[in-house]
Amino acid sequence: MIERIISKKVLKALKRQAAVALIGPRQVGKTTLALEIADTRKAVYLDLEAREDREKLRNPALFLARNEERLVILDEIHRTPQLFQVLRGLIDKGRRKGLRTGRFLILGSASIDLLRQSGETLAGRIEYIDIEPLNIMETSAKDKSDPAKLWVRGGFPDSYLAENDEDSYAYRRNFIRTYLERDVPQFGPRIPAETLERFWIMLAHSQGQFLNASRLAASLSVSAPTVSSYIDLLVDLLLVRRLPPFHVNVKKRLVKSPRVYVRDSGITHALLGIADYNQLSGHPVFGASWEGFVIENLLSGAPARTAASFYRTSAGAEIDLVLKLPGGEIWAVEIKSGLEPKPGKGFYNALEDVKPNRSFVVYAGSDRYPVAKETDAIGLVELAQELRNRNASL
Repeated sequence: MIERIISKKVLKALKRQAAVALIGPRQVGKTTLALEIADTRKAVYLDLEAREDREKLRNPALFLARNEERLVILDEIHRTPQLFQVLRGLIDKGRRKGLRTGRFLILGSASIDLLRQSGETLAGRIEYIDIEPLNIMETSAKDKSDPAKLWVRGGFPDSYLAENDEDSYAYRRNFIRTYLERDVPQFGPRIPAETLERFWIMLAHSQGQFLNASRLAASLSVSAPTVSSYIDLLVDLLLVRRLPPFHVNVKKRLVKSPRVYVRDSGITHALLGIADYNQLSGHPVFGASWEGFVIENLLSGAPARTAASFYRTSAGAEIDLVLKLPGGEIWAVEIKSGLEPKPGKGFYNALEDVKPNRSFVVYAGSDRYPVAKETDAIGLVELAQELRNRNASL
C-alpha cells in the first residue's frame, strides 16, 4: 500500500463540513481511501453500483436518519442523483441537533452529474476534493526517486503496482475498454466506442499540441462542434486536460488555442501500444509524454486555486507551464526530457514578457543548479515537493 497524501486533506474537510465529495476517475483509489477512513470511525459504506446497497436506500431518508451518528460513505453516487435532495434535508435537520460536520463522504467517478446535482442542492453544505492518480511524491520512496516506472505505467494504483510491465499494460488496456463500453455511455451522449477510441488515440498521438478541432473533425468525418463535445466529455471524466494559454499585456501576438493532454501517462502509452520504457524511449511521443507527466505531477502538489497555463507567442517565445499561485505569485516552468536542461532562446524571451517571480527547468536528472541568473535546473521530485511545501504554508 502507498499512503495517499490527500487522506489528511479529506480528514480535515470532514471536520469542518457536513458533506465531502471525493471526485476522481474510476479505479483511482477513492474507495480504498474511503474504507481506510471508515476503519478509524463508526461508518457505514454503501456501494450504489451494487443492487443490494441500492435496495437499502429504497427509503433513503429513513435509512440515513437511523445512521445519523455515523459517517455514511456513498460510493458512485451518480447512480442515484435523487439522493442529493434527501441529503440536503438531513444535513439541515442535523445542524439543528448539533450534528454539523463529518456526516457524509460522497464518492464520484466524474464531475458531470455530481457537480451539477450537488451544486443545485448542497451549496454551503459540501466541500469538493479531487483525487488523482498516484503522484511522484507518493511513489518516490518506492522508486528511489526514479520516476521512470511511474511515468511508463501511470498513476492508477493497479497499473503502477502490477507485478510486471505486461500485467500493467493489460490493466490499462482493460481500463480503456471499460471506459469506452461502460462509463462513457453512462455519463455522456451515446458515442460509438470505436469512434471515441480513435479520437482518444488521436489525442495521445498529439499529446501537448494545440487543439485544432477542425483537423480532428476531418479525420473522424464529424463536425468541429462534435469534436469539442468529445473533448468536453473526456475533460469532465477527468481523463483529458485542456491547458489554456496565459495572457499578459504585451504588444505581441499570442497563441490563443489551448493545449490538450491525456492526463495519465500510462493511459497515453497504452493508447499508443507502448508497454515498457524501451518502447517509449524510441517513440515520437517521448518528449510530449514527459511534458504531460511533469505537468500532472506538479499540479497534483500545487496549492488549491493555482491557475495553470502555458505561454507562447507567434514569434516562438514559450513557457511550457505557468503557475499563478494564490496571492498572485507566478512560477514559470520549462520542461526537458533529457539530462541536459538547456532551455532555448524562446524561453528566455518569454521570461522577459511574463516576468515570473521564480523560474525553473525541470529535467530528467535530480541535481539542482542554476542555468541562468534567476533560473534553476531542478528534478521533478524536488520541484513537486517545493510546491507541496508552499501549499502547506498557505
